[in-house]
Amino acid sequence: MDNRYLVIFDGVCNFCNGAVNFIIERDPYGKFAFTPMQSEFAQETLRSHRITSVDADTIILVKDGKTFVRTKAALEIARDLTGYWYLLNVFRVIPPPVRDWFYRIFARNRYKLFGKANSCMMPTPDVKNRFIGI
Repeated sequence: MDNRYLVIFDGVCNFCNGAVNFIIERDPYGKFAFTPMQSEFAQETLRSHRITSVDADTIILVKDGKTFVRTKAALEIARDLTGYWYLLNVFRVIPPPVRDWFYRIFARNRYKLFGKANSCMMPTPDVKNRFIGI
C-alpha cells in the first residue's frame, strides 16, 4: 500500500458506492484509495490492523497507520475533502457511541433505502487507479 488513505466500504451497497464517488469528486489530489469490504485485500488489511468486529455495513478508514470506523471514519474523511466538508467535524462534540447509534440505524436500512447491487462496483478507467484489490 502506498501513502494514500484507504477507505474500506461495502462494495455492493448503492449508497456506499455513491459515497465513494462523492469522495473522489472532492479529492482532486488523490489522497484516498478505495477497496470493497468484500475483497481479500480489505480482509487482509483488517486483520493486519486487528479489526475483527466489523460488518460489511461499516466504513473504515486507514490513515497514517491509524484506523477509524463508522462516524470517526466519516468525519476524518470529511476533514480532507475540498470545500467546506471539514465543518462536519463539529459533530465530534457528540459522543461517538451516540453518533454510531445513528450510524448503525442508517446502515441497517441502507439497502432498503438505496438498494443493493448484485456485485461490487467496477470503477471507470479514469478512476481505476484509485481502487485496490479489485
